[in-house]
Amino acid sequence: MIDVLLLAAGALGLVVAALSERLRRLPLSEPVMALVAGVLLGPAVTGVLDLRPVTEDPTWLHSATRALLAISVMSVALRYPFGAARSRLRPVLLLLAVAMPVMALVTAGLAALTLGVGLGAAALLGAALCPTDPVLASSVVTGGPAEQDLPERDRQILSLESGANDGLALPLVLVAVALAGSEAMGAAVLESLWQVLGAVAVGVAAGWLGGRALRAGEEHGSTDAGPRLLFTAVLALAVLGLSGLIHVDGILAVFVCGLAFNLVSTGSDRTDDAPIDEAVNRFLVLPLFVALGAVLPWAAWADLGWRGPALVVAVLLLRRLPIVWLLRRPLHLGRPDALFLGWFGPIGVSAVFYLVLEAERLRIDPVVLAAGTLVVAASTVVHGVTSSPGRKLYSRITSSDAAGSDAAEPGLTGS
Repeated sequence: MIDVLLLAAGALGLVVAALSERLRRLPLSEPVMALVAGVLLGPAVTGVLDLRPVTEDPTWLHSATRALLAISVMSVALRYPFGAARSRLRPVLLLLAVAMPVMALVTAGLAALTLGVGLGAAALLGAALCPTDPVLASSVVTGGPAEQDLPERDRQILSLESGANDGLALPLVLVAVALAGSEAMGAAVLESLWQVLGAVAVGVAAGWLGGRALRAGEEHGSTDAGPRLLFTAVLALAVLGLSGLIHVDGILAVFVCGLAFNLVSTGSDRTDDAPIDEAVNRFLVLPLFVALGAVLPWAAWADLGWRGPALVVAVLLLRRLPIVWLLRRPLHLGRPDALFLGWFGPIGVSAVFYLVLEAERLRIDPVVLAAGTLVVAASTVVHGVTSSPGRKLYSRITSSDAAGSDAAEPGLTGS
């Protein structure tokens, strides 16, 4: 079974490599291609990949999504110079501190209304589906077409938000688990504090040590270009392992580690590392999404009836877009920017990670996994298909607005 999965992912990798930047201009993304391939190879169609639905056996997804998220958030942390990341601190903090908790509440409310589930199940769905996924967001904000169509500020805000909120969603998940289970709320709060503060400490220390080690190796001529390109990926996995051993938020620790490494290492280090991390992030999604496509719970989705599609439509339209629109002035966003950033807050690998984490922590209602994976699959397809047209539409609107503004200025219209 694993051989078929690797073969399918490898074949898709050849297609992605051959299409290169042209793929970024098509209404198609790498995760969508892999998800569709997984569906075709899975039990629902050909049965080549005979895997059990995720609602029956979700445990293996925990390690897979955790490793992919670590590489992805490290990629985000290295994508821009540290000074650029620091300049976006205010809008990113506003999205993390205000928008993300509100998105969790809105999603929980929508789940309760459409699915008819109780407070605990609704809270579990709201917490798991609230973070913006860095894996899916990277296909929107990276590559030549994105750099041409989107302003740097919007790309940086979406990247940094998606990198940070994956780890910072954990306290919301722990609170939801306490609501749905028998754990005391005080214990959940204390665990959240340890997980977050411990992750920050581990990330800062590991990033500083990693940056200093790389510099020392270069000064002595023992680190050439090849090993340096993979160094941060290995560093991300090391931090993830350490975080697991001491039970802190590993995804947040890796993101903080990347920021600290970015600060300590030289400008050329960051420039060298960012492309390889982005390339790993782009190709590493393929086997996971092929596998995810093969384990989609079609029967459980059918059992949801009309409630499943209703939840999908409600979450995609109401979870994020109205909130970012209302925050556009504090975020200093124009209307096109607020619409773009409000729409492109995809739900993907991070949601699967937290859904599986919730399933491991307590016996959750099967509806939670069924509805959660349905939203993930829908977001993967919808946001993947609309990413290229959305960028082009944004570019066309802003270009028209700029042309109209210039034409209205005295001396430019002939008046």
